[in-house]
Amino acid sequence: MLPLQQLSEKEVLNTVRELIYEVVGEDYAIDLEVEMETSFQDDLELESIEFVTLAERLMDTFGESVDFTSWIANMEVEEIIAMTVGQLVEYISKSLE
Repeated sequence: MLPLQQLSEKEVLNTVRELIYEVVGEDYAIDLEVEMETSFQDDLELESIEFVTLAERLMDTFGESVDFTSWIANMEVEEIIAMTVGQLVEYISKSLE
């Protein structure tokens, strides 16, 4: 694996996709295609506890520079509801620079 700072956006997406599949479970993930435009609310239907689990896995995977919890804490509720996987991937990519 490349050092985290050298991961491409596609590699970050693939890692985030794997983490999402782990969080939602294999049975649910079978029918999911997680892409940049996939929304957490409408498409993935993530619950609050799943967001917490995802945040923990993101930090375990990418390190403390990816603080998902602090990042979404600065958002309005409407922004969180509308958030896409692509926005998260872009945040992670910027955080790793």
